[in-house]
Amino acid sequence: MPRVPYVPADLSEPQDIVAAVRARRGGTLLNLDRMLLHSPALAQGWNTYLGAVRNQLQLSPRLRELAMCVVAILNGADYEFHHHAPEFLKAGGNQAQLDAMRTPETARHATGLFNDVERAALGVAIEMTRSVKVSDDTFAALAAGLPEREVVEFVGTVATYNMVSRFLVALGVEPE
Repeated sequence: MPRVPYVPADLSEPQDIVAAVRARRGGTLLNLDRMLLHSPALAQGWNTYLGAVRNQLQLSPRLRELAMCVVAILNGADYEFHHHAPEFLKAGGNQAQLDAMRTPETARHATGLFNDVERAALGVAIEMTRSVKVSDDTFAALAAGLPEREVVEFVGTVATYNMVSRFLVALGVEPE
């Protein structure tokens, strides 16, 4: 149950912001959007920023979605996991990996399921989400497997989806 009622699904004002959100979503407003649109300025900034994270980074979609799924699990953000688990599968992940991510520490050490870069990415996502700080060893493992730009994009994705999950959980946003 949301803690603040969603704005109506047929909301049309402010037109430019609602139209931009609908365009990114293929014409519809998700419950997340219907919560964000209580604050048009927040919705506008969110739409632009999250659109860039989702569609304009060089980071592989598989690592991006891995980050989002692990953060969702760790933070209890069912909405986030509901939306990103299918995207992880579309990006080349498999069901066994997705199932393993439900226990992130176990997944982090699952050499048969994840490659070195994915395990390093899991480690960074877990440490950033649980304690903010990332150990030198964990960071070095990720940096050994990705170009610097993608390391920065991965860390930015984890940070971004920690923000998303905290918003979703605090406001009780439900999956559609």
